[in-house]
Amino acid sequence: MYLGFLEGVKLKNIMGKAIFVRQTKRIGSFCLTLILIVTLSVNNCRFMIEKFPEKQVPMILDFLKGIAANNNRPWFLSHREEYNEVRTLFEAIASQFIARLSEIDETVRFLSVKDCTYRFYRDTRFSLDKSPYKRHLGIYVAAKGKKSYHGGYYLHFEPGHCMFAVGCYCLPTNILKVVRQVIVDNVNEFRCLVENETFKSVFGNRLTMTPLKVIPAGLPRDFAHPEYVKCKDYLVWTDLEDRMFCQPNWMDEIISQASLAKPFLDFINDVVDDYI
Repeated sequence: MYLGFLEGVKLKNIMGKAIFVRQTKRIGSFCLTLILIVTLSVNNCRFMIEKFPEKQVPMILDFLKGIAANNNRPWFLSHREEYNEVRTLFEAIASQFIARLSEIDETVRFLSVKDCTYRFYRDTRFSLDKSPYKRHLGIYVAAKGKKSYHGGYYLHFEPGHCMFAVGCYCLPTNILKVVRQVIVDNVNEFRCLVENETFKSVFGNRLTMTPLKVIPAGLPRDFAHPEYVKCKDYLVWTDLEDRMFCQPNWMDEIISQASLAKPFLDFINDVVDDYI
């Protein structure tokens, strides 16, 4: 009986090992399959970007139209596979965007996609709008990180509201005061940056999204160019039509705008960097 018990233990051990081996093989096969799926998905997105650049953003905008009309968890879960495909495509575009920007601004060369993109899920804790998902996707490429006051390049995807912006947004009061004073002290240099015809033909006369009504306290009231010191933020931008992204060379146009705005960005960042 004792020997029978030992044989039973041996049999259980043998069976356990066999089951473990089978389970391990199944897990290994599953992991391999998952890796292949992810690899194929990434490769498909790279193929889309290289061969069909005019189809990239329209696919993203189509999904965003869907989430705008059905911003709820059940709809999102039923379209999760589509979201995963769009997210992979979006991150591939972000990677290409960073690489292209690094050709004109080497300070962003070592940024990753994660450094420049945001969560799709909204933080609704302090908002009256409890919609769980954003209605847009954005890429913010800034050398010192997306949470830094150091300015950068922002590409915004939202159906009917796409845009490209360059500059510093939501600067704190102490830094704004210094930027304004530097502009007053170096107004001729600043005018050369923002008043040349090529710059104005692309970005117009807008240097802020939130202008003040009067010249801030502490600055000369008779300053000849008050519009340059009545800014709450310093940025330039262009509104992009959705149909622009149906062109295969749409990113070339964005990089051209970024190159044009870079001297303006450098002027503002030279001041901001002394205070961060």
